[in-house]
Amino acid sequence: MPKNKKTKKAKKVKKSKLLKKTKIKPVLKSVEKKASIPGQEEKPEIKKIKKQPTEKRAYNLKDFVVYPKHGVGKITAIEKANIGEIDIQFYKILVEKEKLTLTVPINQQSKLRPISSINQINKCVSILKSKPKIKRTMWSRRAQEYDQKINSGKIYELAEVVKDLNKNTDIIADQSYSERQLFEKAYERLKSEFEAVLKVSPEDVQKKMDKALGRTKISEDIQ
Repeated sequence: MPKNKKTKKAKKVKKSKLLKKTKIKPVLKSVEKKASIPGQEEKPEIKKIKKQPTEKRAYNLKDFVVYPKHGVGKITAIEKANIGEIDIQFYKILVEKEKLTLTVPINQQSKLRPISSINQINKCVSILKSKPKIKRTMWSRRAQEYDQKINSGKIYELAEVVKDLNKNTDIIADQSYSERQLFEKAYERLKSEFEAVLKVSPEDVQKKMDKALGRTKISEDIQ
């Protein structure tokens, strides 16, 4: 027999051996997985939840926090309750501007955020100083956008609403009723956060905001 034929046969034998080696293991594993004892079913293990899962962020008593739909609030109590054999911890938050007390479970505090830093407040002041964006869309659509921004809980979006709706005047005739309502809502929300961060009187905060908005010039001219 020629040498070429012998070498070809030898190569084929080696290949078949290698294939057998590689195929045997996965087949055996799949058989092992499928094999089960007849008449016995695996029962899922039920674990009883005794404590409420908590998020990473932890607030302390008397901390100021922001709840998007209501603005700045102060934690007045951290309480516990047992509901359905589950221990639940929750915050009691007083929103003074709205005369409202919120009950927020600690494991559902994703809506809460801490009050802004000094740097964020300074950026808000620069936003208030910038030129307002005038949109040509219908007021109903713009009003909806402004309302969403106010309730977003994001301080920069709040500052943008105040800036865009500011008319540099206190004369009611210069604004429609709905415009003025949205402006005042955004203004008061922003003002309350300025007060909590800067720890100054409401009068000083108002002066700071009105100066950035250019509203002080109008009041000086009237006087």
